[in-house]
Amino acid sequence: MSVVAIIPARGGSKGVPTKNLRRVGGVPLIVRAVSAARTSKLIDRVIVSTDDAAIAAAARSAGATIVHRPPTLSTDLATSESALLHVIEQLDGSQDIVVFLQATSPFINSAELDEAIERVRSGVEDVVFSAVETYAFLWRITDDGAVGVNHDSSVRERRQDREPHYRETGAFYVLRADGFAHAGHRFFGRLGVTIVDERTAIEIDTFDELEMANTLAPLVDPLLEPHSFDVDAVVTDFDGVHTDDRVLIGSDGSEFVTASRSDGLGVRLLRESGLPVLILSIEAHPVVSARAAKLQVEVIQGATDKALALTTWAAERGISLERIAYLGNDVNDLACLALVGWPIAVPDAVPEVIAAARVVLGTPGGYGAVRELAELILTSRTALGHEQLEEPWLYPSAAQR
Repeated sequence: MSVVAIIPARGGSKGVPTKNLRRVGGVPLIVRAVSAARTSKLIDRVIVSTDDAAIAAAARSAGATIVHRPPTLSTDLATSESALLHVIEQLDGSQDIVVFLQATSPFINSAELDEAIERVRSGVEDVVFSAVETYAFLWRITDDGAVGVNHDSSVRERRQDREPHYRETGAFYVLRADGFAHAGHRFFGRLGVTIVDERTAIEIDTFDELEMANTLAPLVDPLLEPHSFDVDAVVTDFDGVHTDDRVLIGSDGSEFVTASRSDGLGVRLLRESGLPVLILSIEAHPVVSARAAKLQVEVIQGATDKALALTTWAAERGISLERIAYLGNDVNDLACLALVGWPIAVPDAVPEVIAAARVVLGTPGGYGAVRELAELILTSRTALGHEQLEEPWLYPSAAQR
């Protein structure tokens, strides 16, 4: 049976502007939804319906097909069903099952998604949606005061004596395509529920929920599989990454730092695999040039606008920012971390950098953090079947700008 995933993602959002491009665990929400669908073993095609060019670009780079969403279906009053039906009209009609995913749910588990698809595919149900089990006592506020909704307020039953209820999470809905086209609504026929992990059942409609999702990401993130660590370039800060962020100052004002030989080997392995490596630093100091020369990588120093420097460097080499791993530790790295597809932090980074990172390494800066990152990337490249380039991409030693 043909299974198509559709992700409606319009550009307008009042509660959280540009919501579908906001990052959780360093990954834009729209990219998370596309990745969850592509990781599924049962979904054949992933389509994003959007009216926004930036969302379309991000979704396309993540592997989705884009269907332009007309203005009449992109207003605050337009329903998700209308966007789904519009996409279905553009297809060849061969799809048997439609999987409706919402990018505002950042932690969609592909195994749970496949369970729901299989239940519809087998004919057990016509619709299966994600939900969490709850024993919460619900109340409704009326003119006469609070009234119990799912319980008798005069009887306080124990949890083990109560019947559970199920709260819809909004993450996914698996629909038999012909039934949905006929009903025009996501709930029709025989309905079923796939119970998902309550920790992942967050839907982002406010900045508070976005903050909570970023707090949860290191604990429940389904996207951080080692094999997915696929990049085309590595960019690092210097102080606090190649060093432990300390400096020794001589009586004459000379400065010295310590670096890890392990990091040096990691950089060499990256270069030999064909991956370009750049050191990008606000500091302009001979020690940075000397270390870059030793590592045989390019360095940009004295970059007052690191994001601009990174964007220019990537554009000149035809490297997509989404395919760059950037390793940082302090607030001056935040703009770069927000640009790249793989924002990485050392474990002793400032809290803002930890929150912005897609991956937090286990090794502190100056003690092998770059080597750890190199091993993660090279292991991923091997798993993904990348071959080493015959001519490694080497840059001029310590080229300064």
